[in-house]
Amino acid sequence: MSFVDSAKITVKAGNGGNGVVSFRHEIYVDKGGPDGGDGGRGGDIIFVASRNVNTLDDFRYKQEIKAVDGGAGTKRRRHGRGGIDTIVKVPVGTLVINEDTLEQVIDLAADGDEFVVAHGGKGGFGNAHFVSSTRQVPRVAELGEEGELFNLKLELKLLADVGLVGLPNAGKSTFLSVVSHARPEIANYPFTTLIPHLGVATVDGTSLLVADIPGLIEGASEGKGLGDQFLRHVERTAVLLHLIDAYTNDVAEAYTTICKELAAYDASLATRPQVVALTKIEGLDDDIVTMQMEAIRAVAGKDIELHAISSTTGIGVTEVLRSLKTHVAEVRQAAAERQAEIDDSLPVITLDAREQEAAWHVEKDGNDFVVTGDKIERFAARTDFANVHGVIRLRDILQKMGITYELDRMNASATSQIYIGAARRYHLQFEETL
Repeated sequence: MSFVDSAKITVKAGNGGNGVVSFRHEIYVDKGGPDGGDGGRGGDIIFVASRNVNTLDDFRYKQEIKAVDGGAGTKRRRHGRGGIDTIVKVPVGTLVINEDTLEQVIDLAADGDEFVVAHGGKGGFGNAHFVSSTRQVPRVAELGEEGELFNLKLELKLLADVGLVGLPNAGKSTFLSVVSHARPEIANYPFTTLIPHLGVATVDGTSLLVADIPGLIEGASEGKGLGDQFLRHVERTAVLLHLIDAYTNDVAEAYTTICKELAAYDASLATRPQVVALTKIEGLDDDIVTMQMEAIRAVAGKDIELHAISSTTGIGVTEVLRSLKTHVAEVRQAAAERQAEIDDSLPVITLDAREQEAAWHVEKDGNDFVVTGDKIERFAARTDFANVHGVIRLRDILQKMGITYELDRMNASATSQIYIGAARRYHLQFEETL
């Protein structure tokens, strides 16, 4: 299975089942009453973050996900069967974005996180639901609501304690293979690593999740060398380990190049805790190593935490891991404290959900009127406009909600068209609502 860290898909939740108009027809039962059952609920589409999934590769072949529709109601007040929910496992660190609005839907950042990305439609009521003291023989049943439909973009951002950054061939893959059981491809030429790799390093009884990000080049933040795609995986890391090849002609330039690209991609990366390590020092004289380190310190500042290491011989590796462990613990603790402060400062707001749901708005457009509002739009969606009794019921609802009065106040006439919903999918003539 190949590594894929972005995908575009369409999700369609199940439609609710239709209610049914039915009356009892049994021997010895005179004038049997209504017994039409309700439709079943459509299935939801639920995304679940799983640590056992590490790529979005499956979505290359399955770009449309659809849940099961609810079943229609039947006679004898039998409800339709509910649609089975569709569970979709995605990697931990998957960001779900609404492709049409570009809004973030959910960030599945922890193993086991789950979210309903598309809700199934409610089932329509059968005619048995509408029996009352004044309506003994209801001949109306509702249609099931449509399930939600969304075009989504999925982006995978690796979750790691430490992100390895540096120019191509800086020794990142070798370092990861030495400190963990990861086995990235290693060779003595640039761009050996074309996909991110994860490994778990252990130091003093503490585990660190380390991500090897493919080598960056100048212009990476603008997409050169697929750098903008790779930089996405650095965003979530707590600490950066910046590796620089000791054999590089200008180590200072190598350092500044990566720092500039990190800052250009995301300004917050410029302030991310960073440990710098000069790599491949095996075989080099101490004075050469010292000279290279001084060149880096000259552009990075005297406070930069700088190490000299050799992954192949193990020189300095443990010291680097211990330093990373300390930084990661500090970052995680600070993040937890900030979140606690945010939680404590949030005001407690009590909203009347029913009042919000029942709210509506009427907008005049020439001789037409557009009525919007969650509740009235749901009623319209569940109305069978081919059934005169269903239309009469919708008229009654408009009247009871005060919408008819508002239309009259806004000078609606017998030739006015009344549209329900911004998409103007449902409409009546004003005279029909009186």
